[in-house]
Amino acid sequence: MSTRLSRGGRKIERRRAVSFTFDGRKMTGFEGDTLASALLANGQTVVGRSFKYHRPRGIVASGAEEPNALMNLGEGGRFEPNQRATTQELYDGLTAESQNRWPNLDFDVGAINARLSRFLPAGFYYKMFIHPRPLWKHVYEPFIRRSAGLGKAPKHRDADTYEHLYAYADVLVAGGGIAGLQAALSAAEAGARVLLVEQTAHWGGRAPLDAPDIDGIPAGSWVRQAVDRLEAMENVTLRLRTMAAGLYDHGYALLYERLGDHMAVPDGPRHRLWRVRAAQTIVATGAIERPLSFAGNDLPGVMLASAVRDYVVDYGVSPGDRTVIVTNNDDAYRTAIALHEAGLVVPAILDARPEARGALPERVRALGIRVETGRGIASAKGGKGVKSVSVCLQAGEGASLEEIACDAVAMSGGWSPVVHLWSHVGGKLLWDEGAAMFRPDGAKPPTGADGAAMAICAGAANGALLTGAVLSDAAEAGRRAAAASGHEAGEGPVPGVEEVPEQPLVPVWLMPQGAGRDKRAKMWLDYQNDVKVSDVRLAAQEGYESVEHTKRYTTLGMATDQGKLSNINGLAILSNALNAPIPQVGTTTFRPPYTPISMGAIAGAARDEVFQPVRRTPIHAWHEAHGADWEPVGQWRRPYCYRRGSESREEAVRREVLNTRQKLGLLDASTLGKIVVKGPDAGRFLDMLYTNMMSTLPIGKCRYGLMCNEQGFLIDDGVVARLSEDSWLCHTTTGGADRIHAHMEEWLQTEWWDWKVYVANVTEAYAQIAVVGPHARDVLEKLGGMDVGREALPFMHWAEGEIAGIPARVFRISFSGELSYEIAVPASRGQELWDRLIEAGAEFGAMPYGTECLHVLRAEKGFIMVGDESDGTISPRDLNLDWALSKKKDDYIGKRGMERSFLADPERWKLVGLQSTDGSVLPEGGYAVASGQNANGQRNVEGRITSTYYSPTLDRGIAMALIRRGTERMGETVRIGTLDGGAVAARIVDPVVYDKDGEKLHG
Repeated sequence: MSTRLSRGGRKIERRRAVSFTFDGRKMTGFEGDTLASALLANGQTVVGRSFKYHRPRGIVASGAEEPNALMNLGEGGRFEPNQRATTQELYDGLTAESQNRWPNLDFDVGAINARLSRFLPAGFYYKMFIHPRPLWKHVYEPFIRRSAGLGKAPKHRDADTYEHLYAYADVLVAGGGIAGLQAALSAAEAGARVLLVEQTAHWGGRAPLDAPDIDGIPAGSWVRQAVDRLEAMENVTLRLRTMAAGLYDHGYALLYERLGDHMAVPDGPRHRLWRVRAAQTIVATGAIERPLSFAGNDLPGVMLASAVRDYVVDYGVSPGDRTVIVTNNDDAYRTAIALHEAGLVVPAILDARPEARGALPERVRALGIRVETGRGIASAKGGKGVKSVSVCLQAGEGASLEEIACDAVAMSGGWSPVVHLWSHVGGKLLWDEGAAMFRPDGAKPPTGADGAAMAICAGAANGALLTGAVLSDAAEAGRRAAAASGHEAGEGPVPGVEEVPEQPLVPVWLMPQGAGRDKRAKMWLDYQNDVKVSDVRLAAQEGYESVEHTKRYTTLGMATDQGKLSNINGLAILSNALNAPIPQVGTTTFRPPYTPISMGAIAGAARDEVFQPVRRTPIHAWHEAHGADWEPVGQWRRPYCYRRGSESREEAVRREVLNTRQKLGLLDASTLGKIVVKGPDAGRFLDMLYTNMMSTLPIGKCRYGLMCNEQGFLIDDGVVARLSEDSWLCHTTTGGADRIHAHMEEWLQTEWWDWKVYVANVTEAYAQIAVVGPHARDVLEKLGGMDVGREALPFMHWAEGEIAGIPARVFRISFSGELSYEIAVPASRGQELWDRLIEAGAEFGAMPYGTECLHVLRAEKGFIMVGDESDGTISPRDLNLDWALSKKKDDYIGKRGMERSFLADPERWKLVGLQSTDGSVLPEGGYAVASGQNANGQRNVEGRITSTYYSPTLDRGIAMALIRRGTERMGETVRIGTLDGGAVAARIVDPVVYDKDGEKLHG
């Protein structure tokens, strides 16, 4: 049984007791404990249940690799599920609850699954839940939904705050062990700006426990001196409790800092997400000890050997009174020494190697501890804890030689470098046969666009496991990183170490190596997901030869583990089953984040009223003061109409439409997207983005353009103006500005990264006002400053100058079909121009109009609106916009998509106009009903209404619709379904119902 030792515990403060609760039971620990060490100190060895079989699970590790001890932490607004007890620092009042059990941890009904394990092998759900089909909806799906997931979803509003921080560094060092400290020292001494981060609350990693003296002093003292030196340097920033969560291209890194998780109530933000740009990143993330695969290796009390000595030395906690150690390497002997020095019994060390004659084994033998070579564990026995182990020959099939009573097992299968960050940016791995590990291939580092390496691995993360090699490798990594970031790095001294030599390990993937089917079915690879050796072998037998396929078929290394403990053993078992070498089988893909990040940290300050800040134009206050009836458009608020007195919305819209057609209307168009595209390759870039040619557009002219995605579906439209030889201004829809800007950046960064193009979203830098109607030119001429005559500024041209003394860019474009000017001025002067237009336009009947009037005007002209006439499945040809598809260009985004037979099908729905035979307004979203029924017993349809309005200009309802073969059926009558089950007759007409020849555009 685990308990608190009377002495020891270098990380705890015994004079400061801390109380906490676990599953409602009050327990005590000390300041400096983790939740895991405190649970063990209170004799709580069972901490959860496994996902599939609900087997009792105990603590296996002492760090971020822990797969079992996942807890619900906190209450109310500070409740958080799936938190690792091994990384959660203890504080007074902490509340923890075990997961994945019902009704309680000791008696879990779900444990019946363990009895049914033979019927629940890997992939059983793929075979079981597909038939009989009628059972899916009422039996299978409810069962799966109830069973899925770990932990509980929070129900209360998050009580904490979070923030984002941006930082820049020459060298980012991920990992604060001795490798990270030495690398940071070497880089900083060369003059580089260094950011050093460590995910735990302590510097030095495992060195204070395991390392020999460094430079003649204890490793812990060397760590303190190194930290003092770094803190004294102005060019160094150090952060504890900060994890390097992910590395990305262009020197971009994401860091996750846990500022308040060690407090009951955080003093400020709870978490901080760092977005870092670094010229070089040094990955000094260390290595993780591997478990061994033997029957019963998932019992509570079976732990990693390194974790056992962590709890004994760091926290003064004994995982058990009698601990059997099973290993294939020398490092586990350090655990035996630590246990012996703590006064605990080690009945035997079972070393799978044929012989163990190194310095550490000999020291252990000198302590009187029994060492058995060529031995392994045939099975660990017990229920909710280890009672004994059965000893066998490693070379045999598992026949028991003897049984040793014990209450803990410390296992060590070797070490695996933590290569996750290296792999995030495409760093390659190579298989080290001697050390039985995948380690970074320094000859194939991740490189940037200039071919320079973006990341360097150092220390144990680079495969160097001995202290001297770690420090030497780290010093070299620091110098290389400093030099690569533009600093001159000299040959600094490397700390001296009197190394304790170690014998090489012997790979052990199965214990014993000849274990039969029954034993393989009790050997666990992934403790959290209940993946056994037999599951991986079954996957191979059923044809899943790709490691990625095996991972998904068995769930090996998925969820929170991400291959930390289970990966290498699983790969080795698969390679053995396939009779292929491990390098050929390969590794699964490591994806960020390294360990989970809270949703609060991801959101940062984007919550409550600032989750999606309301965007207001420079003229917003005027609209609000003059009766604007607001409508949300994307993140903006735009006037839907301006009601006067007791007017209804419909009456206000009719007034605005007629006034704009007959006199003068003013529209605040500031929300339209405005993106500047500039550079030597800007024209070439826009030719790829738009379906028509933009590179040939003359300076001073405008052109309407369409954008499609790769599938050939319309995603945005707008007017493009050429500003200069290498600059274009692209207008987008209101809701599309940010999305299209991101679309542009994605293509530039992922496909055309070598093109010389700069893209800037300047939407909010300008106010833009549409001056529309027969008197549009009159009011601008009255204000003065620019020649806006028909010859000086023709349709689809633009010019710069002044309007009423305000610098302006005037575009002769129209979305209404009337004489129209869109005037862009600096945002700070938008209200001024609006006021001048209202004042000067009074004699011409000037009247502001809103978005609904805008929609009616454009529908009368048959102009499309992205989002109304398009829904992500519509191509330009469906909208009769073939004329906007260039026949001169070899390629553009969406061209090949549109060439698919599906999009060229003559049966596709085409854009047409619709008019009800009785003049009424057709129902919004109505479908054109066809004869017969579809396979689901519903009425067949042959089209749908995309926009429908009452047209004050025509005094009747008008609509635009997509109708099957619509352009070939002019004059036909279709029936439009209504909500009450009836139908309205409508005639197919030309979508342009006003000023077909466009005479009014020119004024």
